[in-house]
Amino acid sequence: MAAARFFSSSVGQLLHSASLVAGNGGRNRGFFRPSSVICPGREPASYDLSHDFDFQEGLTSVQALLRQHPKSSRGMMTTVDHLKRLCIDHYFQYEIDNVVDSCVNLLHSDDLLDATLSMRLMREAGYCVSADEILQKFTNGNGDFNLANSKDIRGLLSLQDMSHLNMGEALLYKAKDFSSRHLSVAAKYLEPNHASYVKQSLDHPYHVSLMQYKARHHLSYLQSLPTRNIAVEKLALAEFEINRLQHQREMQEVKRWWMKLGLAQEIPAARDQVLKWYMWPMTVLEGFSFSRYRIEITKIISLIYIVDDIFDIVATQEELALFNEAIKRWDLVVADSLPSYMTSCYKALYTITNDIADMSRREHGSNPINHLKKGWATLFDGFMIEGKWLSGNQVPTREDYLTNGVVTSGAPLVFLHLFFMLGHDLTEADSNYIPPVISCPAKIMRLRDDMGSAMVRIYRKSQYV
Repeated sequence: MAAARFFSSSVGQLLHSASLVAGNGGRNRGFFRPSSVICPGREPASYDLSHDFDFQEGLTSVQALLRQHPKSSRGMMTTVDHLKRLCIDHYFQYEIDNVVDSCVNLLHSDDLLDATLSMRLMREAGYCVSADEILQKFTNGNGDFNLANSKDIRGLLSLQDMSHLNMGEALLYKAKDFSSRHLSVAAKYLEPNHASYVKQSLDHPYHVSLMQYKARHHLSYLQSLPTRNIAVEKLALAEFEINRLQHQREMQEVKRWWMKLGLAQEIPAARDQVLKWYMWPMTVLEGFSFSRYRIEITKIISLIYIVDDIFDIVATQEELALFNEAIKRWDLVVADSLPSYMTSCYKALYTITNDIADMSRREHGSNPINHLKKGWATLFDGFMIEGKWLSGNQVPTREDYLTNGVVTSGAPLVFLHLFFMLGHDLTEADSNYIPPVISCPAKIMRLRDDMGSAMVRIYRKSQYV
């Protein structure tokens, strides 16, 4: 129940280790973006690639490409956009920053592609850019987009991408509607590769999709173009291969840990979905330096699933009361007073949480174990409340349901472990506060999961009528 709510969607971009964007002019100093995941030498972890490819030489070739055009040219902006879509931009952050800083020269262009692409790149980098100011020239007296723009496919695609960076601006809602409508019509008449790319962009927009999965589709599109950049393509392919090998090794380590734990055998009714549990950390925590974090967070996710199943389908109310009390005491001594299947789960939970606290202490100088213990206790309390509602056939108020649902979604607990691993700290006041960036997705996931569960129950009931 809870685990499914949390992992049914991703809040990927919110979880990267962040550094404050430095800059001047129009850049928003309160904006955060992912820090580079590669150390100063820019080399990834050394893996044997399947073909003869010198990774450092590939980086040098693309660096040279980024210096060929004037920084403010369309060609340069398009190259930067390709690097970002292929998820290899982190190797060239310095060069990309210089390009983006020069995008202001094209913001007021009369060309729809130039204006929207420069605006999007600048917003992604943290600049405060007014949509009304930039896009007004492409509208008529009624504030609607001019039909003359409806034939500019590349411009419409760029406008569509820009519309997903909407911060409540009416003109960007219109931009999304206008571009979607005309791109849908155009896709019927475009050549197959181009039509496929347009449909993919409409069905799975860049800014609301998992970028690692979109990257391969974007590479296929680039390979279908008459003018190709082999250096960029080769580097992207090498990156894909390195990531594949890295993820395979991490998955193997998680599987070994899970099999040794033996919870799937001790609690047959519980879910055994290691690959599914790894997918969320793999997607959200990109980069070689986050390898250990992906593995440890997968372990936390797996234990949330198991605890969820224990509360939902395995334990009695009396056993759950003992389990809840044991988690508050946080002492291995009390584990022996629990049923055997709970003892194994408790010891695993205790061990991995303390391991993460020790990791945080070694790497960042502070021990968050008290916060992490409190986080687990809060989750267990939330499950107990749900059990009380169910056993007493009680219908909670909307406020109580959503407040408790945020906790039992598992989101706050996973984020808590992750933030400490990334070096963030909490005060006592902060520890009781769940920020909207976590609570809002948690509410959405809770509602979607419960609505799905309700539909399943209705369907099953109808089969017996």
